[in-house]
Amino acid sequence: MPTTERRTTLDGLAVSLLLGCCVLWGLNQVATKVALADFPPFTQAALRSAGAALLVLTWARLRGIALFTRDGTLRGGLLAGALFALEFGLIFFGLQFTTASRMVVFIYLAPFVVALGMPFVARSEKLKPLQFVGLAIAFGGVAAAFAEGFGQPTAGDRQWLGDACGVAAALVWGATTLSIRSTRLASAAPEKTLLYQLGLSALLLGIAAPVAHETWPQQVAALSWGALLFQTVIVTFASYLVWFWLVRHYAATRIASFTLLTPISGLVAGALVLNEPLTPRLLLALATVVLGLVLVNRK
Repeated sequence: MPTTERRTTLDGLAVSLLLGCCVLWGLNQVATKVALADFPPFTQAALRSAGAALLVLTWARLRGIALFTRDGTLRGGLLAGALFALEFGLIFFGLQFTTASRMVVFIYLAPFVVALGMPFVARSEKLKPLQFVGLAIAFGGVAAAFAEGFGQPTAGDRQWLGDACGVAAALVWGATTLSIRSTRLASAAPEKTLLYQLGLSALLLGIAAPVAHETWPQQVAALSWGALLFQTVIVTFASYLVWFWLVRHYAATRIASFTLLTPISGLVAGALVLNEPLTPRLLLALATVVLGLVLVNRK
């Protein structure tokens, strides 16, 4: 299998790109929650994937990137696409029952899945004990920000269902990253990797929508259209291309652990847009995430 040289530490470019992605992904859960007021979950997810897939096709055509050559990536692409569809089906479905802030915390269990699974894919990416401590500190700080609400549901009687969907989505997201690194997708163009996931998820989620008896909304508010457009163009198209480029060129355990900053972005976005409270535990979470990331990314 062709290989691509990967940097084992994060340089300034990688850090800048990851910070931008973290902010956008934190906003993404809020945008999804806003659009759910008009678009049912599977319908919204399918529209997002389909629109972003068209953008990827246009981008690749303008840049002369070949997406349909036979390069042995089909099997890995179908697996990654199916996992991608499952991940976002779980997230969009779960957001009906839990808050955006809680969802963003649970789905960022994914770096643990990647950290534990990468040694089976690339022995050079095995985390050392201090780096495991960094991961634990980072996620522990984020979880502490919500400790008051874990015992009593604040989003309804079926909050547990939404939370469970978030945990399941984290496992699937981690599995998606591992599947990309362990197949020929590891050396494929980021555009091709993303198109596999967007195209297949648009198909599968589009099938899931009528199966779940979802119907097209009779009226859609401008805010919901804006939230869907943000998810499609900025998050699913632009930021995911950046993410897959990073996965291809940097150690997966390093970049996956760095994304633990995203829950902080999600918490702030939830407070500003959805009026979710900011507490001292949020500031504690921010401090411990930064500390954890320093430990994980030590040379």
